[in-house]
Amino acid sequence: RWDEPGRAPLTVVLLVLRRSCRVLSRMEPAVVRCLPGEPKLTISFSLDGSHKHMQRDQDEPLGKVLARISNGIVKSQRKGKKNRVQQPSEAAELPAVKLYFDGGEVPDTMLNSEAWQDGAVLQVGHVKYSVRRNAPTFITAELPVSLLAGFPVCPKLEIEFGNLQDCEFMWYKENEPNTSQDVGWTHVGCGRVHVPSNQDIGCKLKLCCTPKDGSRSGVSKELVSVGTVEAGPGVCTFDNRHMYTVKEVDWPVLRVVSYNILADVYAQTELSKTVLYPYCAPYALQLDYRQNLIKKELTGYNADIICLQEVDKGVFVDSLTPALDAFGLDGVFKMKEKQHEGLATFYRRSKFRLLSHHDILLSEALTSDPIHSQLLERVSANSALKDKILRRSTSLQVSVLEDLNKPGRKVCVANTHLYFHPKGGNVRLVQMGVALQHLSHVIREVAPGAPLIFCGDFNSIPNSGVLQLVCEAVVPQQHADWSSSGPEESCSMELLSAFPPLLSACGQPAYTNYVGGFHGCLDYIFIQPESMQVEQVIPLPSHQEVTTYEGLPSVAHPSDHIALACDLRWSP
Repeated sequence: RWDEPGRAPLTVVLLVLRRSCRVLSRMEPAVVRCLPGEPKLTISFSLDGSHKHMQRDQDEPLGKVLARISNGIVKSQRKGKKNRVQQPSEAAELPAVKLYFDGGEVPDTMLNSEAWQDGAVLQVGHVKYSVRRNAPTFITAELPVSLLAGFPVCPKLEIEFGNLQDCEFMWYKENEPNTSQDVGWTHVGCGRVHVPSNQDIGCKLKLCCTPKDGSRSGVSKELVSVGTVEAGPGVCTFDNRHMYTVKEVDWPVLRVVSYNILADVYAQTELSKTVLYPYCAPYALQLDYRQNLIKKELTGYNADIICLQEVDKGVFVDSLTPALDAFGLDGVFKMKEKQHEGLATFYRRSKFRLLSHHDILLSEALTSDPIHSQLLERVSANSALKDKILRRSTSLQVSVLEDLNKPGRKVCVANTHLYFHPKGGNVRLVQMGVALQHLSHVIREVAPGAPLIFCGDFNSIPNSGVLQLVCEAVVPQQHADWSSSGPEESCSMELLSAFPPLLSACGQPAYTNYVGGFHGCLDYIFIQPESMQVEQVIPLPSHQEVTTYEGLPSVAHPSDHIALACDLRWSP
């Protein structure tokens, strides 16, 4: 009842609460990180321009922490006065340090784990702080080094106690570059990703980002770019392709991309610079430059599944994951054994959920998994070939995804990069035999009835044994690839696929790899035609676009391969 004795009217209560919220929001924050099961908690706040960061035992009485804060302030004051004689009247007094919660003082005997509650008020002398316990916090926040006009800038962000989708972002550009630190800034955008314009060339960028979890906010961070925005390359080979992928496709259609993005460990070798890609400007082979192009190309496809080969681990962690996460994709990575690069598969999290992954090293699987015993026995007839196969670090990445639009329905997505040598057709045949057998086993045991999408750089041209195995389901013993590396490593056998004939969803283009000394079709997206139908193949760049700078990579194309992209209708 409104008129009940001793009860304040509701409007008065609301006003008091609103006022309390305003007071708390005006206070400086004291951020407390305290997790069950961890022995320590941390307390961070700023006082007189100095940042205080304390680590204390969770089971320690509050009074010890408050005394430590008070004594620390006195020590700081003494340091400031060490150059002059202290008068007797200037004897330092211990400042009052108290913690309040729900209007009352928290007892000194209460343990830290219970004392530091969200919404409490820490008073240090005359200064008050709003305690934020386990507040949303950026544990990583970085801007990329290289910034190009017309290309997306995607910060690397990791958050604790928050959700990146809830966070607030404000972008600014420098008004008067190269003058002073007090330069002015102009607001140029909001959102997690920013695309600088030509008007931003020569300017630094600043990002103010606030970590959030729903309505809860943490301490904002301010990031300023190391370098300035530079001019982009103009028209790229993928710009026209993006006209076909302006929007995401609707269920039950999904868009799939497969792309060998050229690992930095290979792009920076002397062989690459002088023999493989002598026509490519040196700066266009630099990782920072190529990453700008790769991120713009991939995000512009609006794909649901992306399979990448030759992915440097650092590129996956620091570049691709932040960029594609901002566009709604999660990813998994499989490092090649004894190599600095590997395979990455990304999937749209609004459409798919990762149920399991079943990655293998093909050579290891051949010798250790009984499902390959018959193939191993045949290969063992030639010890030279067997040794060569077992030295390879070729991997197969296998991800089983669940369709969120139709729970329970699954798809098996495979990704690989087969042995590269031009005379290695026999090795690739065995590798493909192992891969197909493993995929059949995974589907049978984990996802019965699930269709297969098999992407990769197969290093196999259309008339190769690998393509015959995949598309015709059998390779005869007289196929030329069995003796591709000479009679001493020859191994003639009839090899059967574990699947009925698969279909190359993008057909057999004239080339997917175009370098000075070679061009040919090496990359494919294989599907089961009884489960999926091709709705659209995204046209490849024209021959004129590919050869504008003689070959690939170039200032307008970041890899020596061309991405394959297609829309697939998933039959109910």
